Amino acid sequence: MPIKTRAAIKAEHGAPLLVEEIELEDPSDEEVLVKLFATGVCHSQLHQIFNLRAPMPVLLGHEATGVVLEAGSKVEHVRAGDRVMIQFVPRDLPEGQIAAARTKFRWRDEEYEADDVYTWAEHALLNEQMVVPLPNDVATDVTAIIGCAVITGVGAALYTANVQAGQSVAVFGVGGVGTNVLAGAKIVEASPIIAVDLQDRKLDYARELGATHTVNASDVDAPAAIKELTDGGVDFAFDTIGLEAATLPAVESVRAGVLGVSRGGTAVIVGIGYADLALPRPRLLPYGERTILGSMGGSTRPGHVMPRYVEWFKEGKLPLEKMVSRRYDNLDQINEAVRALKDGEIDGRSIIVYDTP
Repeated sequence: MPIKTRAAIKAEHGAPLLVEEIELEDPSDEEVLVKLFATGVCHSQLHQIFNLRAPMPVLLGHEATGVVLEAGSKVEHVRAGDRVMIQFVPRDLPEGQIAAARTKFRWRDEEYEADDVYTWAEHALLNEQMVVPLPNDVATDVTAIIGCAVITGVGAALYTANVQAGQSVAVFGVGGVGTNVLAGAKIVEASPIIAVDLQDRKLDYARELGATHTVNASDVDAPAAIKELTDGGVDFAFDTIGLEAATLPAVESVRAGVLGVSRGGTAVIVGIGYADLALPRPRLLPYGERTILGSMGGSTRPGHVMPRYVEWFKEGKLPLEKMVSRRYDNLDQINEAVRALKDGEIDGRSIIVYDTP
């Protein structure tokens, strides 16, 4: 039987999000209906909110926790009553399939296709690929950020870059993803781990999450400071922001190779950016034989790694409670949550808590 629920909807460019009722059908064979516990408020959603070319209406959000109310007949990894994490990367797509099937919703008596995932809603109808089981013995609030911030940030360090113990790391941007890159680098015992940001408050916060050194890029030349700290540059620099002001310094901060002996360091671009980027040539490329890697969703399958991240949280290796710095207690606060994020007020991640089981 169809259910009615509330969701945040982008319905007009430049206007606040609407929080209105939508209608969801019963799950089809490969779909699940989830009642949400909590959702993260991710910076990348700002791009979708303020993108003038984005289709509308659109449902937003892409990391959350919840409980399955109904599961389709072909869904095998979860069933009604199971707790789940919701993530923006398909769980474990079969060979040859490039995306999970989208679901639909009704709003103001019209039917629309939803994005692959949405979590700024009190219920969500999703393809089964977009949920991973969550054990019953962990909190359902802070674990909401595993579905994007953790898989993206920790994954960038561990899987995209394959950082090893003793290798040097710089992280540009101490937001939800940046804090997880720091945490991932700490887990594998990278050293030094350098956090770069424009605010001392965020840099102090970065030290709590694994940074051994900090650089305020509003006070000093960040690449020069990093090279001084590391005797020539880091093995890996992560741009978690996606702006030229972070991407170019990240590339400049990695060590140069030695011609005929060794390649240079690697800049990992994690942040979502939309402007074109010009790299100084030949000073940065090809001189120094540096590598630039793109990382999207942590370069691995969530169904394989998200259970491991939950275990690391339980063991204290992933301090999710420290990464969540602000909470909102209902969906009606979504526009305030977006404003605070846009204005740079959020350290790490903010979350909306709909319900506590």
